[in-house]
Amino acid sequence: MNKSHQLERDSLGRLVFIDAKGERHLGVYPVRAFPITAPRTGVGIMNQSGKEVCWYPDVALIPQAELTLIEEELAAREFMPVIERITKVSTFATPSIWDIETDRGPTRIRLKGEEHIRRIAGNTLLIADANGLQFLIKDSTQLDKVSKKLLDRFR
Repeated sequence: MNKSHQLERDSLGRLVFIDAKGERHLGVYPVRAFPITAPRTGVGIMNQSGKEVCWYPDVALIPQAELTLIEEELAAREFMPVIERITKVSTFATPSIWDIETDRGPTRIRLKGEEHIRRIAGNTLLIADANGLQFLIKDSTQLDKVSKKLLDRFR
């Protein structure tokens, strides 16, 4: 990748991007172009105004030191639990309470309406709970039989 720029942390822990002209952009943050369907493709470094100051077309091209900083920042910013199992729903009408198991442990969510279950690509689903938290089902065809049956009642 371009060696004429640098990405580092300042003494306050903020990311700083230093461009080819030596200008320091404080408090930058990384954004994935396609965080669900192609997380390893396209990462932009945005300034505090939301303007892109650097673009990486492929994560594999990012130098390791910069990649470590980017991944640390993305881990802190991106919180999207993956639903592994749906164990119970309170009712097949909405709103309903779902007991689910995620990659971060068991939890309970409230589904306001069927429109809060969105197909992203192929069999990938995004479910928004009543609090606005997003949950991901990577491949609905890979869920267990009970989970599929419960999910099918809402689609």
